[in-house]
Amino acid sequence: SRELFVLTYGALVAQLCKDYEKDEDVNICLDRMGYGIGIRLIDDFLARSAVKKCRSYSETTDMIAQVAFKMYLGVTASVSCTSAAGNEFSLILDKNPLVDFVEELPAERASLCYCNVLCGVIRGALEMVRLAAEVTFLQDRLKGDAVTEIGITFLRKAEDRKHKRN
Repeated sequence: SRELFVLTYGALVAQLCKDYEKDEDVNICLDRMGYGIGIRLIDDFLARSAVKKCRSYSETTDMIAQVAFKMYLGVTASVSCTSAAGNEFSLILDKNPLVDFVEELPAERASLCYCNVLCGVIRGALEMVRLAAEVTFLQDRLKGDAVTEIGITFLRKAEDRKHKRN
């Protein structure tokens, strides 16, 4: 459940920080864990949401922001396209439940990407529906930014998908 995950997530990150000296190693571990969750979660998402096939990257990103985030985290995100090619998007979270019990990162953990599990989840789920993407945190409220922003870059251009369908 969402509540159990949010309550235990901080303990998970704290343990990883004890296990790994470098923030980069913790970030990689969180991404890998998220990826594993994402490749399993997509089946649940497709079964429970009864969504139809998305026809564009923007539809896919809207589905993540409006349906998946609501279903699993209880929040929605706003979406903006950040590239003329239509393959780069930002998800803006006004509220991030994973940080409900975190006030700030310790100074010695300044490069820690505390919620990096979300990037892995999104990347894993997208890969399972044959959409290769790079997913990264662009802004983080825990690091003093005004918002939490996740960047999604689809690695194939929209035209490439159209040609493969035909």
